[in-house]
Amino acid sequence: MSQPYAVFDIDGTVIRWQLYHAIVGELINLGALNEQVGKDIREARMTWKKRTHPESFREYEKVLVGSYHDALISLATKDFLRAVDTVFDEYKDQVYSFSRDLIYKLKADGYFLLAISGSQQEIISKLANYYGFDDAVGQVYEQKDGYFTGEHTTPMFHKNRVLAELITKHKLSNEGSIAVGDSEGDIAMLAMVEQPIAFNPSRGLFEEAKNRGWRIVVERKNMIYNLKKDNGKYTLA
Repeated sequence: MSQPYAVFDIDGTVIRWQLYHAIVGELINLGALNEQVGKDIREARMTWKKRTHPESFREYEKVLVGSYHDALISLATKDFLRAVDTVFDEYKDQVYSFSRDLIYKLKADGYFLLAISGSQQEIISKLANYYGFDDAVGQVYEQKDGYFTGEHTTPMFHKNRVLAELITKHKLSNEGSIAVGDSEGDIAMLAMVEQPIAFNPSRGLFEEAKNRGWRIVVERKNMIYNLKKDNGKYTLA
């Protein structure tokens, strides 16, 4: 019989922060990225922290990703891997209780665990091994002669296609399938499974989850709130 599967987004869903952002921050701390890149990113981050407008986080993210990509061809892979190791050691246990406990439960129940993330493959692989995932896909940056070429592939904008490939690759069953995500980029992936979970959802995912009647879970401090649709309204389960 085919194994059932559960697929998780990682940043903001399992880990309490964005690993991609943390690696870029560590590269700035190491002096591996130039001073102007660090300045641009810090200014965008402060705009987000002040919550100056509803899309301030997305604007910060655009600046961070754009500045990182522009600087990538001058980045030595040894510095990048050093940053990956530092970030992994710092963040590997900074997880949400709901997601961590669900991973352990599903693993014990015989589920095949998958991770699909927009963060770099190097750190996603380390994290997947640490938590017992069976396969993981992250963003891949091409390397040559100890440096990055600037070319990359990312699953961020087509997680459903990546999931479909993984299902075929491992001959998995959709019966009982579970997906956990926190943002609009996870919607297509969540729509593929029998049991979608919108966890600490962004506004866009929250509205989509409401329209489709998906389970919504919010973890705040030491409390986990399960919201379920009942007569057209979401109530605290």
